[in-house]
Amino acid sequence: MADELDKAITVAARNPTMYGTDEVELDKRRRWTSNACDQVRNMKKSVLSGKGSIDTSTSNFNEMRRELMRLPNPHQPDKSHQYSAQNDDFISSESDRQLLLMRQQDEELDELSASVQRIGGVGLTIHEELLAQEKILDELGMEMDSTSNRLDFVQKKVAVIMKKAGAKGQIMMICFLLVLFIVLFVLVFLT
Repeated sequence: MADELDKAITVAARNPTMYGTDEVELDKRRRWTSNACDQVRNMKKSVLSGKGSIDTSTSNFNEMRRELMRLPNPHQPDKSHQYSAQNDDFISSESDRQLLLMRQQDEELDELSASVQRIGGVGLTIHEELLAQEKILDELGMEMDSTSNRLDFVQKKVAVIMKKAGAKGQIMMICFLLVLFIVLFVLVFLT
């Protein structure tokens, strides 16, 4: 058994990063293995000497049992209670810290949720505005088409009239349109 434990420690010492150990941990394991082997040897001697003398008193039996099971000695001060209290304090403080972190995360999530809802509302408003502008652009496009068709019709009519009127008629028409343009300009921009 000791040989197997020593081999395992040797393998871990060759590549400590692979096994997640460091030199301190390896020393602890070597000491533990050495102590365990010493205890096994002592128990073996004790058992063998007990067979020879057939002295199995209750106190000797209880000491061996306590040592094998690693039970605390009732005559020595109890250090496990001290460790247990320290562990309980640590666990309690860690639990409180984790609860505080969870509360902070909940508050941050609530703020994030409110922000997302505001952004969603803004997105819906933008969507509605885009739909309204799309409708306005469609109407403007239809009016432009209608106006373009009427303008084409008027241009064709003017071209026909210009052909019929001749050169003098065209000059008269241009003068008339120029005067009409000036009058409309004055009416629209200066009044």
